[in-house]
Amino acid sequence: MTSPTAPLPDPHTLLAPAKAEARAGAEEGGVPIGAALFDLDGTLLGRGRNRRVQDDDPIMHAETAAFRNAGRRPHYRDTVMVTTLSPCWYCSGLVRQFGIGRLVIGEATTFSGGHDWLAEAGVDVTILDDADCTALMETFIRERPALWFEDIGTPADEH
Repeated sequence: MTSPTAPLPDPHTLLAPAKAEARAGAEEGGVPIGAALFDLDGTLLGRGRNRRVQDDDPIMHAETAAFRNAGRRPHYRDTVMVTTLSPCWYCSGLVRQFGIGRLVIGEATTFSGGHDWLAEAGVDVTILDDADCTALMETFIRERPALWFEDIGTPADEH
């Protein structure tokens, strides 16, 4: 097993399944955020996308979908959560609650969630500033602002 301080596989490679999930979510009419959970060697354990709209389920964020699809483990210290967008407080809580030690974020420009809090708590956070992830979110926010503000838990009339 790789140690928690060992170098990660290329983070852009790890981001690929999360980006595919985000694009699939957009095609389904949902919020285009994807995530994937890997072990430290880069083995994909689970992947998922925000399915709040598709499933009419307010808690089915991308990170929770990937986590659920990874299945039960004795612990998650040896895993890496990869997400196309900085995680909201709910998903940041999942990372912290289960001791996920590393977080790779596609972009934190359109939304800056709880990644600073996670870094302060000892999570190794990498932000890639991926242009595709940013463009996907900018398009979504421009075209569906009410759904975006619903997703982040802020009424649109507050903006």
